Amino acid sequence: MIKNLLRGFSALSLALVPLLSAPAAQAAPTAEVTTLADAVGLVEVTEEDRTGYTRSKFKHWNSGDDKSDGCNTRAEVLISEAVVAPTVEAGCKLTGGTWVSYYDGQEVTSAGSLDIDHMVPLAEAWDSGASGWAAGRREAYANDQSSTVSLVAVTARSNRQKSDQDPADWMPPSPEAQCRYVGEWVSTKLRWQLTADDRELEALKVFAEGPCEDTIVRYTPAA
Repeated sequence: MIKNLLRGFSALSLALVPLLSAPAAQAAPTAEVTTLADAVGLVEVTEEDRTGYTRSKFKHWNSGDDKSDGCNTRAEVLISEAVVAPTVEAGCKLTGGTWVSYYDGQEVTSAGSLDIDHMVPLAEAWDSGASGWAAGRREAYANDQSSTVSLVAVTARSNRQKSDQDPADWMPPSPEAQCRYVGEWVSTKLRWQLTADDRELEALKVFAEGPCEDTIVRYTPAA
């Protein structure tokens, strides 16, 4: 519920913390805020390469953030994003509950009708730098609940329409969701130091310099 409230506070408010290395035993860097256009300018541009990709190289869903609750990452995200909390039964079976899929604006009352989408799909992450990561970092990426934007509960239909496409080829069908989506996409790319190809970058610039010019982005670099 808390995660959902954070998401809903503002459709244009996402996280940006600069890529600075904090000394050991020092508090986390102070959050800084930038425009979407400036955030897009921080994304490195390279060609993408899907050679060697398989979904199984990103271990998910693991035992989640709370190792004692009996729920995996998928279930924990569903619980945290519910606008009406589900009942959590033995074995982390979820009954009841209500969710709003922001990609298409649909209200959902069955957890089984939802997918947990990786904001930047696993295949896209592989293309953009994750191919060079160790298995543990790919697992951390695939189960990232430390950012409110990395994983999102959406209708299965919208998630499967998106598939592994970037914003050059797919955007949420709800116009009201598009600036939020672009901001969350850029936030995730910067959080994990992922790159973009030329077509993707141009698509992001169209939104950043046009209808989403007022969007604010913030992110915390992944450990």
